[in-house]
Amino acid sequence: MSVKTGLSSAALLPADEATREIAADLYQEVAAAPIISPHGHVDPRLLLEDQPFPDPTELLIRHDHYVTRLLFAGGASFAELGLDPACPQDSRAVWRVLAENGHRFAGTASGYWLQHELSELFDVQEELTADNADAVYDRISAVLTEPAFRPRALFDRFRIDVLATTDDPLDDLAGHRSLADDSGFRGRVLPTFRPDTYLDPAGAGYAERVQALLDATGQPGTFDGYLAALEDRRAHFIAHGAVSADHGVLEPFTTDVNPADAERLFQGARAGLLDAAEQRLLRGHMLFQMARMSVADGLVMTVHPGVHRNHHAPTFERFGADTGHDIPVQTEYTRNLRPLLNAFGTAPGFHLVLFAVDETVYSREIAPLAGFYPSVYIGAPWWFLDAPDAILRFRSAVTETAGFYRGSGFIDDTRAFLSIPARHDTSRRVDAAFLARLVVERRVSLPTARRIARDLVDAIPREVFKL
Repeated sequence: MSVKTGLSSAALLPADEATREIAADLYQEVAAAPIISPHGHVDPRLLLEDQPFPDPTELLIRHDHYVTRLLFAGGASFAELGLDPACPQDSRAVWRVLAENGHRFAGTASGYWLQHELSELFDVQEELTADNADAVYDRISAVLTEPAFRPRALFDRFRIDVLATTDDPLDDLAGHRSLADDSGFRGRVLPTFRPDTYLDPAGAGYAERVQALLDATGQPGTFDGYLAALEDRRAHFIAHGAVSADHGVLEPFTTDVNPADAERLFQGARAGLLDAAEQRLLRGHMLFQMARMSVADGLVMTVHPGVHRNHHAPTFERFGADTGHDIPVQTEYTRNLRPLLNAFGTAPGFHLVLFAVDETVYSREIAPLAGFYPSVYIGAPWWFLDAPDAILRFRSAVTETAGFYRGSGFIDDTRAFLSIPARHDTSRRVDAAFLARLVVERRVSLPTARRIARDLVDAIPREVFKL
């Protein structure tokens, strides 16, 4: 007999009845509110081409490393997951691997998102198991042929108001331009300037990328030319609707070096002659320069630090990046950001959003920084922390110091298009639960809690990301 697992109206709300009633009331304030997604990784071609999704596996498994990493940890090979180009795998067979391992996702955020997607989008109300894997696969496959499940139709159904992508500085942004010019598409899809591989002298291909940047902008091979080239590409992004520049760094180290040293470091980096300490100096100076540019051109500066990318070298060498083995490391902000904040922390119009996957930094550093510097905003729980209990811990860690209005609003940070509403709904339910507790404890009035619930999903992200 199948087990019914459809999403409950009380999902993620408090267990005790009195608090749950208040939370349900607060959740209803925002349940149907439009989605603002100012940081994510959906490919704009998905909406530009508007082609049907090919099959359930392509839709829900292959591009979601939250799912594939846990299946891999449980013993499934990359070949069984359809991720090994050398071993093509039938999509139905990959789906069966998920169904046979569904129990491994119990209690995880990805398990909740999958449950949400299956029940809310495909009306799959029973638990996915090996016994019903083929039947569920066929049901979803049939639905995917309907016009209502094309990407643009889903974009409207999800009530997405703003969707930001993540883009290479040399991207011509033709897809964004085509979407903006398409009168048949009502959404707002914004590019995001992501220059990491052009700023890190330790990264593979750094010299080649820098040269391509200089060639594309007609700038000389000096440090000043390098800065001018980056400014040129930022202007190109702004002209195409960008509101932010994102920086994924291992550590948020910043420093301001003098022009002569900057030139020496830059030329050494292009020649591959810098040692590790010099590479760190150049990285830190470039993060400082990115803040200077944000002050000048108005792009919101978001910093996503603290992840050791491609931790398992053999997997990276064979299958490439974004294959599930990026692992968090400790993060330090207070000392690392001091040079940047001394220079720009009170600059009018500068917005700096600080994220973390190290929970210890929330109450110790990020909330106190946001509680003083007008430029600093607290980034929402990200990556391994955008999960129900982690979001509650985040709220407890930052609210008493900085309140609700120094935060960024929720960030889904996903490539998995169909999981966007599930992730935002998770955040809305958990925030309602947190606010309900404050109401019950007489720390916040119910009218104020209602306003905060609404602002968390609308006014706050619009303000922080200058929307």
